[in-house]
Amino acid sequence: MSMNVARVLVFLEEVGAEYEVVNIDFKVMEHKSPEHLARNPFGQIPAFQDGDLLLFESRAISKYVLRKYKTDEVDLLREGNLKEAAMVDVWTEVDAHTYNPALSPIVYQCLFNPMMRGIPTDEKVVAESLEKLKKVLEVYEARLSKHEYLAGDFVSFADLNHFPYTFYFMATPHAVLFDSYPHVKEWWERIMARPAIKKISATMVPPKA
Repeated sequence: MSMNVARVLVFLEEVGAEYEVVNIDFKVMEHKSPEHLARNPFGQIPAFQDGDLLLFESRAISKYVLRKYKTDEVDLLREGNLKEAAMVDVWTEVDAHTYNPALSPIVYQCLFNPMMRGIPTDEKVVAESLEKLKKVLEVYEARLSKHEYLAGDFVSFADLNHFPYTFYFMATPHAVLFDSYPHVKEWWERIMARPAIKKISATMVPPKA
């Protein structure tokens, strides 16, 4: 499953919304068809439709879902509290621009390139990315030693955004890296214990040789 599609599905599950997944056939270039380009002009996934509203970009779609279905029990953006919302934004940006760029190359090099595309793993890229990731995880470890979750002592959009790529990272030979960061590992285990995460992760089979 696409990591970006998985992100959206997790938030749909978190809010308990009814939804339908429509699969796109990449082999016949359906993602480049006029119909799909009307939904996502870049010819990518996900594309999201709610009535006459069409959205693309997984984080934007997810925020829309969380705002539409926000309740006292499900308030992952914390927009009613200026300081809490700001911290959610900070760590959402960290995920997108610091954590994910360090971790995702490892996922592609160890799983998707060799097992789905027939491209050998570039060990140099993996080694360089692991060094970057270690530095990022040091910051996360310090943060999570003081708070249960990244934005504070409440789970948020920022935490759950980490799920799709980290899930696949845990299927690589380098998953043991998290053992060196006990607070990060506990945080990840809390994320994986959520019912919405359990449901979507069960559909995300890591590629195998």
